[in-house]
Amino acid sequence: MEGKRQQKYARMIQKELGNFFQKDAKGTFGNAFISVTQVRISPDLSVAKVYLSIMQVNDKQAFLAEIIDKKPQIRKELGHKIGKFSRIVPDLHFFIDDSVDYVLNIEKILKDINSAASNN
Repeated sequence: MEGKRQQKYARMIQKELGNFFQKDAKGTFGNAFISVTQVRISPDLSVAKVYLSIMQVNDKQAFLAEIIDKKPQIRKELGHKIGKFSRIVPDLHFFIDDSVDYVLNIEKILKDINSAASNN
């Protein structure tokens, strides 16, 4: 269970990374729509697991690899944003959040079931 300090720090990182991906990184990542869905921070605030929802991209795994390659640049930008509020800029670990894809798949299945039931 995360403490209040961890939660506050995670929300700040989520907000700043979200702003980075939406505004600052448009030239770097092209037309991809990237949103930060969740950030989990370690108790010592040194590691952040960042979950990303990636849309308008054909190969999400390859795109995630591109983001991971640019991790030092992203971390540096994050440091500029949160440096006044924190001594520690956490090491960033990026993951794909597939919950949106999961929900869309469930909705499609339910829609298919409903249309099959109405045809009978």
